[in-house]
Amino acid sequence: MDFYHYSMGHRHLVSQTAGLPLPAAAENWAGELIWHHIRESAGRIAFRPSHPAQVTAPESAAYLDPARLPAADVPAKLAAAVAEGRVTAVNGGDPRWQEALTFTDKKAARRRLHLLAVGDVGGTVLTGLKLLGGDCLHTIGICDLNPATVARYTAEMSQVSLPWEYDALPDVVPVDMEHLFDCDVFLFAATRSIPAVGSAVKDVRMAQFDANREIVAHYARMARRANFSGLFLVMSDPVDPLCKAAWLASNTDENGSFDGRGLLAEQVQGLGLGVMNARAAALAKTNPAYAAFLTEGRSFGPHGADLVIANSIEHYDDELSRALTQEVVEANLRIREIGFKPYIAPALSSGAMQILLLLRGQWHCGSVCLGSVWFGCRNRYTRQGLETEALALPDALFRRLQETERNLAAII
Repeated sequence: MDFYHYSMGHRHLVSQTAGLPLPAAAENWAGELIWHHIRESAGRIAFRPSHPAQVTAPESAAYLDPARLPAADVPAKLAAAVAEGRVTAVNGGDPRWQEALTFTDKKAARRRLHLLAVGDVGGTVLTGLKLLGGDCLHTIGICDLNPATVARYTAEMSQVSLPWEYDALPDVVPVDMEHLFDCDVFLFAATRSIPAVGSAVKDVRMAQFDANREIVAHYARMARRANFSGLFLVMSDPVDPLCKAAWLASNTDENGSFDGRGLLAEQVQGLGLGVMNARAAALAKTNPAYAAFLTEGRSFGPHGADLVIANSIEHYDDELSRALTQEVVEANLRIREIGFKPYIAPALSSGAMQILLLLRGQWHCGSVCLGSVWFGCRNRYTRQGLETEALALPDALFRRLQETERNLAAII
């Protein structure tokens, strides 16, 4: 097996492909490595593998338990580098692979975030980001179809500050449509309709898909025209299918043909799983049967139906986990039953808190591209790219993840 070594600035690229348009370099397996591998599968172009099998296998839910992937025939030195977190795997079969590597290498300490739609959810997210985001947000730009809403929040947020530390919190500024994508992070929180409290709609999130799909597609096409290179975050329901809808729309030309010239898959992340994880924790604090979740549990999948809560990874109980999952899925209905729209916990636990963890490079709950679907899991953005947590999953739990993957793929 022959390997070719190339120089890419401060990083070293290794490939089985000769003649890449890069400066040749001497063999070197130390330091930060880029593994250049050609594959035809959909998914992220560049990411940080957490297991050697991920550097060659197509993306799927099996990435969450990579021991289930086909064994990778890779050099021992590469496997060691993966274990040490020094590798960026890049799909050299995609014509934009060098651009994808540029995306993984962003190092800005404080970002500009633009928030679209300052309704109940957006306003609560904004409040959380303003209060907690001083270390990683420089400004928060807000845009809404109602100019009075923008004026109100801009004025009120300018009056929120720490005494004598007047620059400690990010400034909130108005943003017009023309400059919506002049930012590092775009947060989509717009929605066309939410079923009224007391309505007979059981799956509120999926009832919003058709209407919100048109809206997110519109802004994804705007991101394409702006050559947007930052993060495109989706909070509107249903989060996971809307992520894929945004990615597809941005990569479709005026003739309706997919051309792959829009958002990278790794640029798009959904924010819905955080509140489901938090609801599971709240239930675990009040019901001793679920207590193991607080130290051993995990949440996977979408914000809504097909959610997967595991009471424990090491001591998984399928019946108990399914019962906990059902209670979590229905938790929002309890709020609606007492006459309120359940938006405060989602805005903070899925929105503000996860965004700040994401920007700090910490583990967080979010929906990321795994092949043909956006799938909720524990993940983080690193200097080597987006990384998903690797776990040894029990068979019964893994079967639930595969079922969720199939159901998500059937939606869009």
